Amino acid sequence: MLHIVNKSPFEKDSFTSCMAHAAESSTVLLIEDGVYAALKGSSVEDQLSRAKVVALQSDVAARGIEGNLVDGIDLIDYPDFVDLVANGDGVQSWV
Repeated sequence: MLHIVNKSPFEKDSFTSCMAHAAESSTVLLIEDGVYAALKGSSVEDQLSRAKVVALQSDVAARGIEGNLVDGIDLIDYPDFVDLVANGDGVQSWV
């Protein structure tokens, strides 16, 4: 299952809810302000290990946080995003 989070974990609880429901075999995609969940030293950093977490590179770059991400967060581009959606077992968006 692909889970998509687009809200900052510091403004809404979408990320925390997602991570509470995502299976270890799931992929969590951070887009838009959701990429802030991948920041080193954040209050939600410990939740990142519950599933595979990837972030949309263009959204990370737009927010200027490329050098401050937790190790192990893969950055993907739009074609990778499409592949995740097309080849997955379903999509759940967390708003």
